[in-house]
Amino acid sequence: MESASSSLVAQDSFLQRTLGRLSSTQSLKLSAEEADPVAIVALRRYLSEPTDGQNQEQQLDSYDVTITDGVWRAKCFLHPSLNQLVHRNALRTGSDVNIRQCSFVYNERRLGHGFICVEKVECIAEPSAVLPRISDVSSLPLLVKQGMERSADLQGDTPLQVSRKHYLPLWNNDDPEGDMWSPAQAAAEPVLDVSKVALLSTLESSFRGSWKPLPILVKIIHKSRLRYYGKFGQRIDYPYQAYFEVADQSGCMSLVLWNELCLEFYQRMTVGSVLYLQNYSLKQSYSNRSRPQMDHHRLRNFSSVEICLNPRNPAAVITVVSQKAVPPQWGLPEAAYRFTSRSELDRLPAGAACDVIGLVTFVGRVERVRSKGNKGPERFWTYRWVHAVDGTSNQPFILELFSSSQPEIFNQICPMTYLVCTQVRLCQVEDSPPYLTSSCETEIFITGHHKGRPYVSDPRVKSFIQWTKTLKDNMILQKSAVGGHYCYPPPPQRFVQSAADSPGQIPLIAASDLKRELESLQYREHKTVALQGQIAAVRHLETTCRAPPVPDDDPPASPSTDRRRADPKKRRIHSSTERPEHQTPPGEREEEEAREPAPLSWESSRWSEQRRRLSEHLSEGGAHQSSASRRFSSDQKNGLLQWCNLQPSRWSPEAAAPLPPQPCPGHLQLTILGINQQIAIDAAFLPVVCSDDPRAVGRCQDPHDNSMLSCLSTGLLCPLGGATRGRGLTLRESEEILATAQELEDKHVVCVLDLCRLDTDEVEVLVNKVYRVTDATAD
Repeated sequence: MESASSSLVAQDSFLQRTLGRLSSTQSLKLSAEEADPVAIVALRRYLSEPTDGQNQEQQLDSYDVTITDGVWRAKCFLHPSLNQLVHRNALRTGSDVNIRQCSFVYNERRLGHGFICVEKVECIAEPSAVLPRISDVSSLPLLVKQGMERSADLQGDTPLQVSRKHYLPLWNNDDPEGDMWSPAQAAAEPVLDVSKVALLSTLESSFRGSWKPLPILVKIIHKSRLRYYGKFGQRIDYPYQAYFEVADQSGCMSLVLWNELCLEFYQRMTVGSVLYLQNYSLKQSYSNRSRPQMDHHRLRNFSSVEICLNPRNPAAVITVVSQKAVPPQWGLPEAAYRFTSRSELDRLPAGAACDVIGLVTFVGRVERVRSKGNKGPERFWTYRWVHAVDGTSNQPFILELFSSSQPEIFNQICPMTYLVCTQVRLCQVEDSPPYLTSSCETEIFITGHHKGRPYVSDPRVKSFIQWTKTLKDNMILQKSAVGGHYCYPPPPQRFVQSAADSPGQIPLIAASDLKRELESLQYREHKTVALQGQIAAVRHLETTCRAPPVPDDDPPASPSTDRRRADPKKRRIHSSTERPEHQTPPGEREEEEAREPAPLSWESSRWSEQRRRLSEHLSEGGAHQSSASRRFSSDQKNGLLQWCNLQPSRWSPEAAAPLPPQPCPGHLQLTILGINQQIAIDAAFLPVVCSDDPRAVGRCQDPHDNSMLSCLSTGLLCPLGGATRGRGLTLRESEEILATAQELEDKHVVCVLDLCRLDTDEVEVLVNKVYRVTDATAD
C-alpha cells in the first residue's frame, strides 16, 4: 500500500487534506463546518479495551470504520460516543457521511502507531454519491501518517486498538469474521502411522493416571456452532471454543477445540471428517452444556472425560484425513441421521431432536434478540423463520433457525432451495402446530452445499429428491414469499401472567416503560411485550405506513365531528398526510377534501378529552414497507436477499440494486391508551387476509363474525381469501370491521405488541393479539 507522502496520487483529496492538517497542527484535533462527503466501505466490531474506572457491567464494543473519498482510503477509529449510530444502523456501509470533527490518536506505549479518530459525523441519506465513481475500492491507496506506513493494524485485517487481535461479526458473536479464518479445503494426503493408536474406550481408564497419550483416529459425527467467550479485561487473544462429537469402533466422546486452533480448523473439521490426533489432553467432561441426541447412532458414549485440543501446553497436532484416504479396515462408524417427515412430526415428544429436509417456501427477514444471561450491553443472537415442505403433509415445517456459524449458508436461504437442518429440537405449542428450533449442534445446508455430505445417501433424502421431481416450479413460486413481519407461535388463547418468569411468557409492562423499550431497540432487534389499557381510536390506512403525530391540544369537538364519530361507516375528514383540521384554513380544507379521500376512523366518545390529559403520545411506531412479505422472484433473488438480510460489514460493488418500493398494505392503526390514561401509543394491526400469507400457517382459523374484537383476538379475517399477497385490508373490509368498533368503548384489554427497529428511524410496532380482560388471568 502507498502512504500519504506518495507522489503517485497527485490529486488533493479530502482525506489527504484532512491528514495533512492533522499533521501540521499542534492540537491534533480538526473541526469542519463544511466537508466533502466520504463513503463507508467497511465497519468492523471488536471488544473494547478496558479503561480506568470501567467494569464488566460497562463493557462496550469498539468499531473501526474504513472510509473513502474516491481517491484514498482511510481506516479510522469510531469514537464510542458514535456507537449508537451503528446500533441503529444509521452509520452503515454503502452510505455517505460528512465528518465534522476528527483527531489523531497516538499509542503512547508503542512507537510508530496511531490512527484517525472520527468524533462527529453527519449521516447522509442514501444513495452514496461517492461509491458509483469507484470500480475497485481495494485498489485505492491507504492513507496513513508519514512514518507509520508499516503499521500492521492500519494495513491488515486487525483492530486499531492493539491489544485486540481479531474482529467480531457486526451483529452477533457466533460467526467467523475476517480473513484469518481458514476456509474449508481439500486435505492433503498425509502419511500416517496407524499401527499404534488408542481407542476411545481406553481413554476413560487412562484419565487419572500418568500416561503418554497414543494417537487416536476418529470420525466427526456432530459439530457445534462456535462459542465466543471473550470478556472485558480478558487477556486471551482468540477466546473461541467449539465442541465436536467423535467416534471410533469402540464408541463416541466429546472433543473441544480451543482458541486460535478454531481459526485454523473449525471450518475444515466437518461432519464425516476423519481426524488423526496427537498431543491432545484429557479433562473431566463439562456437564453444564447442551449435547446432541445420539441414541440413533447406537454407539457407546464415554461421557466422563473429553478430548481437548489446545494451541499450547500441549500444542495439539491435528491432521484432517481426506475421505479417499480412509481405508475400510479402519472400522470407523458412519455418521447417522434421524430424518423425520412432516407427517411424523406431530407424534414426536417435546424436546425431541431430529433432522429434516424440505423445499423452502418462505424465508423471513433476519432479526436479532438479546442473548439471555449476558450482562454485556450488545450481545445478540441472530435468527430467521423458515417454512419448508416435503410432500408428506399439507403443513410445512416451521423452523426457527439461529445463526449456526455458517453465514455463507444462513444468509443465502431462499425459496426453491433444498434445505437440510440437523439436530433441530421440537417445540410443542398449545392450539397450534409444533415448530422446530435450532440447538447448539444444528447445522444447515442448502442447494449448492450438499455435495459430499454424509446424508446424501440417506433413503429419506433420496425419497425427498424423487418427490421434488414431480413438482412444477411455477406452482411453488406462486406460493413462495420472503421477508415481512413474522412471529411464531401465536400468543395463547388466554393471557396468563405467572408470578415467576417462565419460558415463552410475554412480559406485561407498564405504559411508562414503553418509551424506554422502544428507544433501547437496536437494529433489527425484536421484542414482544404486553400492555393493558383500552383502545381509544382506530383508523384505516392504505398507502401511508406511519401516521403523523396526533396533536395533544385538540379543540372541543363540533357537532358535525360528533356525528362523524357516532357513525363509523362515514369517512372522517382527516387524511394521514394532511394537517389536523384545526390547523387548516376552511377554504384549503375543502380543496383537500376534493383531492383525496380521508380514511375511515372510529374514536371512543371520551378520547378527545383523554387526549388532552396525556403526558405522552408515542406515535412514531407502526407499519412500514418492510412489514409485509414479498413474493419471491428468481430474477430479483439478490435484491430480495439483501432486503431481508442484515446490513453487511463490508460494502461490495456487486450489491444488488434496491428493490422497487412496495406500498404498505391496507391496515388498521390503533391508538392504545394505557390503563392509567397517561400514555398512549399508536400501533398497526395487519391482519392475515389471504391464505398464502406465511403468517396464516399455524393460526387457528375457526369461523368468527369479523367484528373488531374477533379480528383483533384471532389476527385474521374469516374466511381467508386466495392468493392476493400484499393486498392487506381493503376499504370495504375495514368499513365492515369499523362498523363494530363501538364494542371497544371503555373495554379493558391486554394488547400483545411486536416491536422491531427495522432501520435508523423505522420502528415497527404491530398488534399481534388483543385479549379481553376476561381472557387474561394471573396466578
